[in-house]
Amino acid sequence: MIYTLGIDIGSTTSKCVILQDGKDILGTSIFTGGTGTSSPIKAMETVLSETGITKDRLSAIVATGYGRTTFTQAQSQMSELSCHAKGVHHVFPLAKTIIDIGGQDAKVINLSDEGKMANFVMNDKCAAGTGRFLDVMANIFQLTIDQLETEAFKAEKAVKISNTCTVFAESEVISQLASGENISNVIAGICQSVAGRVAALVRRTSFQEDVCMSGGVAKNGAVRKAMEKELGVSIKYSPMAQYMGALGAAIYAYDKTLKERMNSNE
Repeated sequence: MIYTLGIDIGSTTSKCVILQDGKDILGTSIFTGGTGTSSPIKAMETVLSETGITKDRLSAIVATGYGRTTFTQAQSQMSELSCHAKGVHHVFPLAKTIIDIGGQDAKVINLSDEGKMANFVMNDKCAAGTGRFLDVMANIFQLTIDQLETEAFKAEKAVKISNTCTVFAESEVISQLASGENISNVIAGICQSVAGRVAALVRRTSFQEDVCMSGGVAKNGAVRKAMEKELGVSIKYSPMAQYMGALGAAIYAYDKTLKERMNSNE
């Protein structure tokens, strides 16, 4: 048995995946708090504890995400783009386009037939179209991100949120509520706004089906549905969406282990 661990240290969360023999997921963990916090260590310790696998039984640890270079427990690091590509290809072998919406940025990755990253575009200059935007909006309503989805699905229509800046969009939403607009309609508009921003990013690439979403915002069904409408395609989704980067890192750790063993036998 070969056990490997992948850890994705993002801007707002830390995620871990432990794999057996490069394919079977034995355990996952996620902690709020990313790079510069104690969450990466907590995430690793938790997944080890829950799977009953001790650290000395791990053949390799690979880190990805914003905080990958500061995680001293890992033997090597890989870019989050490569890891998301690897993780998504493992779950959706036919995927050609990945829409990854994280806490602080949004990325669109085009994949080759072999699941390799062929091209990508990124928005990391503005919070609009990211998880941070949804966090700010959720705070207005004193709701969780999950509750935003529930409310959005109650809407009769989506109120247009025209401002692209998070600060101005926040003021716009408050004004909509003050004028008596239905809360669910406003929240549906917020989800539509995120989808519209990211769909514009997707159109900058030569995107093809199958299209899938990864990252924390992928869990929001209202955003996924709005994105499908914007792009005119169905979007694949897995409950593992938030772990795709960590999964890819764990697969890279497995590949690294096999390569080292082959070289030692030569």
